[in-house]
Amino acid sequence: MNVEETGLPGIGLRHDFSTRAGRRVGVVSHHSGRRVLVVYDAQDPDSCAESINLTPEESDVLSELLGAPHIVEKLADISRAFAGLVGDQITIVAGSPYDGRLLGDTRARTRTGASIVAVVRDREVLASPRPDFRLQAEDVVVVVGTPENTAAVGELLRSG
Repeated sequence: MNVEETGLPGIGLRHDFSTRAGRRVGVVSHHSGRRVLVVYDAQDPDSCAESINLTPEESDVLSELLGAPHIVEKLADISRAFAGLVGDQITIVAGSPYDGRLLGDTRARTRTGASIVAVVRDREVLASPRPDFRLQAEDVVVVVGTPENTAAVGELLRSG
């Protein structure tokens, strides 16, 4: 589906698309947060046949009503694709053999099969940390793998 985005100077953005039946529908998003649902004239797709002003709450409700079945479908697809995978959060404790060492020194992926996908430090998420990232006590390492793989990373970070 092709969605056209048009900047509206001083107003915001307009997003339009054509349905399979040939009708044009759009949403005007004002800088203020106001949204206007626009249905274009069937005979003249450049003319507005109907516009409905929506409050932010109404926009959210409409979005949820239209998107919920699609999102549920996508989540089911993702669940099937990643069946058996889990995410875990492992804290680097003071005294860990990797406190003060580089992430690459762990060789976690090679040794366990799990992937370290992020590190949380002082409430800041550092996504996709590089091998030269230096771990420190109190870092929370986010790991994705099978339950066995993620447990192995936990053991690795605790005892080497």
